[in-house]
Amino acid sequence: MIFLPVTIPETITVHLGAPSADAPNVTVPFADYIKNVASSEIYPTWPEAAIRANIYAQMSYALNRIFTEWYRAQGYDFDITNSTRYDQSFVAGRDIFENISNIVDDMTGSYLTRGNAVEPLFTQYCNGTTVTCPGGLSQWGTVPLAEQGLSAEEIVRSFYGDDISFVTDAPLAPALGGSFPGVTLRLGENSEDVRTVQTRLNRISTNYPGIPKIYPADGIFDADTEAAVRAFQRQFNLTPDGLVGRATWYRIASVFNNVKRLSELDSEGLTLEEISRQYPEELREGMSGVSIKLLQYFLAIVGEYYDALPRWQASQLDGVFGRQTREAVESYQRMLGLPVTGVVDRATWDALLSTYRSVLLVQPEQQWLELFVGLPEVFLVSGMRGEDVRRAQELVNIISRGYPEVPAVTADGIFGDATESAVSVVQTLLGLPATGAVGPLTWEGMARLAADVEASSLVNAGQYPGYTLGEEGE
Repeated sequence: MIFLPVTIPETITVHLGAPSADAPNVTVPFADYIKNVASSEIYPTWPEAAIRANIYAQMSYALNRIFTEWYRAQGYDFDITNSTRYDQSFVAGRDIFENISNIVDDMTGSYLTRGNAVEPLFTQYCNGTTVTCPGGLSQWGTVPLAEQGLSAEEIVRSFYGDDISFVTDAPLAPALGGSFPGVTLRLGENSEDVRTVQTRLNRISTNYPGIPKIYPADGIFDADTEAAVRAFQRQFNLTPDGLVGRATWYRIASVFNNVKRLSELDSEGLTLEEISRQYPEELREGMSGVSIKLLQYFLAIVGEYYDALPRWQASQLDGVFGRQTREAVESYQRMLGLPVTGVVDRATWDALLSTYRSVLLVQPEQQWLELFVGLPEVFLVSGMRGEDVRRAQELVNIISRGYPEVPAVTADGIFGDATESAVSVVQTLLGLPATGAVGPLTWEGMARLAADVEASSLVNAGQYPGYTLGEEGE
């Protein structure tokens, strides 16, 4: 996966209201924006370590919105809103606390990432009193930790995990105001913008296999690129003209951001002790946890294929069964003729799993997946044994025939170090976190890669076989 380096923009454009509200935009220096947010969200009398921990979260949150072009990819002309329902508090024209201003000046250029990720972490946080957010930072919760002597970095890791990385001194760059290159990309173009489109479409095709892969992603807008653009446009109800204008550019950016976020928020990195693919319990409004996040994941994937269901932004997969989740459940129940209760009982859960399975097979190219259709419900981690492990190893070995960087493994049904290493390489190919564990996206991605390798080994009579033929007798 190719990413542009993360830089700190000189300015950020803030919409003074909810995303769709008729409200003005203001453009302010990025550092001034963070000073305003910090002065609006937290108290200057808090211990400095607590203030710094909060500023880490606030900077990363804003930079993630800019880096992923979250709002611009949806057609808006701003980077972030000041609505706390969606983003961070920003009060135009407010006074800034002096100590907060000094701390922000000292920290400008800093943000958080997770593991080996490049993009700034989407740092969910809440006040921790009237609102709680599992997995996010509690603003008031930072205070007692600072009073216990923890540093800002230790406080951040206590909320977001030990795999958090701290980036400092990121360079300053002019604000871009959106990444659309300003010209329509078409057959015959050769540029880095074309390479960006190719790279993003290749990642999107991992989740939407009806979109063909583009090899190589070399920045040349050739017939394969045009075919992939047309397939994308058909998939997302755009005019299938094969041209990448503003609407197609930002729709690609939006879907790219969503599939990446789904990869981060699905259960690829969780152990079997943390999640079960069996029906967990009756799920209803007010509940939270991993089971709710799993429910939201299924609803989000299914919602991409059925017009009767709402579309999800990946950031809304928060593991909290709120109004939006209830309404999505009701829409699903209504579509299938189930009792519209908004409660996920066993009948609704089983139906949703069945619909999710059908989504895996909606494209003709995916019929080869039928053998593996039940496997996305199985999580595999190092140390496990059995038939499911052997099937994963068989997929790895098929992939290794077409991708020499993937090592073949012994298909013995034992998930050892060699299998874990090979799976990590495959995940890197797929643009997934290289955890070495096999979750739903890894199952699906491995099956598709294996299908591609199997298909590429079949040639017509007289067709060039793809390798150099030696002299007679060799």
